[in-house]
Amino acid sequence: MVLGYIFALTAALLWGVSGTLAQYLFQHREVTPEWLVTVRMLMASAVLLSFPLIQNSKAVFAPLKEKKDRLSIIAFGIFGMLTVQYTYFVTIKHSNAATATILQYLGPVFIAIYYSFIEKRIPVVKEFIAITFALLGTFLIVTHGSLETLSVTPQAFWWGVASAIALAVYSVLPLNLMNRHNAAIVVGWGMFVGGVSLSLIYTPWNVPGIWDSTAFIFTGAIILFGTALPFYLYLRSVKMVGATTASLLACIEPLSAAVVAVFWLNVSFGIFDWLGTVCILTTIALLTKK
Repeated sequence: MVLGYIFALTAALLWGVSGTLAQYLFQHREVTPEWLVTVRMLMASAVLLSFPLIQNSKAVFAPLKEKKDRLSIIAFGIFGMLTVQYTYFVTIKHSNAATATILQYLGPVFIAIYYSFIEKRIPVVKEFIAITFALLGTFLIVTHGSLETLSVTPQAFWWGVASAIALAVYSVLPLNLMNRHNAAIVVGWGMFVGGVSLSLIYTPWNVPGIWDSTAFIFTGAIILFGTALPFYLYLRSVKMVGATTASLLACIEPLSAAVVAVFWLNVSFGIFDWLGTVCILTTIALLTKK
């Protein structure tokens, strides 16, 4: 049980730090989000699929046997995995890792709205309160309490909202697949499909940016410690402590991204940003609490 808590917390911390590393590459090494997302997904999919392939090769290819599952993986890879990572990194490019991560965590609100729609019901009181906190948190982060000015660019805001919607889609699309197949394998194939799809537009061998030892180390860290390892740890945590507890523990990701961005990259993060962060974290806690 304790190990499951440690795995979830470690995954969230690694995800938060990886966003800050990406911000550094965008701002100081001129790496593009398109290239980084492509390489990140292709390399991480190889890591995630290689271990199950050694242990049980049949399980790795089981999700590809039926046409319905293949179509689901393609949809998850393009509209879930690819979209959530691309919109997140573009938001970082237009703002910073802290703001991008916090805006992305509006995703549970869209999930709640989605289930209210398909279940043909109005949101319950808890969901109304959560949505109110989410809107208040977003207002504080975007405006700093003033309607006359914006603290983030319109591009950052709309890409951040798109990232939150993509997170909702990413969370809902693979549920049926994960009920019947190994979660790590489903995520691995989703990353592979997403990476291949984006590489048809942005070829990974056309490498942009300024490359030195720092750029290589940070890129490797994003692939291994910001993608493959935290996904694996999080999925292990879900099996040990359950999805609800794991998702609550993962809420420290926005905080880790904010703290690292503030103290390492000197990102300006004032009282309204912290209040907005607390509001959005409250939203997640309300929506994931049974």
